[in-house]
Amino acid sequence: MYRVGIGQDSHRFTEPNENKKLVLGGVVIDGYHGLKGNSDADVVLHAITNAISGISCVNILGKRTDELCLDQGITDSAVYLKEALATLGNKEIIHVSISIEALIPKLSPHIESMRKNISGMLGIDINSVGITATSGEGLTEFGKGNGIFCTAIITVKDADGRE
Repeated sequence: MYRVGIGQDSHRFTEPNENKKLVLGGVVIDGYHGLKGNSDADVVLHAITNAISGISCVNILGKRTDELCLDQGITDSAVYLKEALATLGNKEIIHVSISIEALIPKLSPHIESMRKNISGMLGIDINSVGITATSGEGLTEFGKGNGIFCTAIITVKDADGRE
């Protein structure tokens, strides 16, 4: 059996005086303000985590991440993604499609690094990780440069081959 999950996340940029790194898909992008949030606010990994929750029906972003972040001080979104992956049981991810909306930064130079990093985290071939980016043409807050929005769609199948 195949299933498809969709997830999304968005965060505003931090203020200029805040010293937080911008992290997308687990990749640090230098020269830009980070995103507001208790964690590293990696909207790409958060969207993937939410897509997995859509399949497993176990919400990770919320109570579980509050325990990890606020109680244990774990701010790395890769840890949250790992928590979500553990809820998939016998399901195997076969593809992820990611769409990012942001005026800044220019994402094209970072897409291959993000694909490589995400494929490693998900345990899938890099050619099963698609990432597109758009500026949004200034129509939304993200297209105006006030933050970053991400949508992720994940396709999984039963790993044991049962229908």
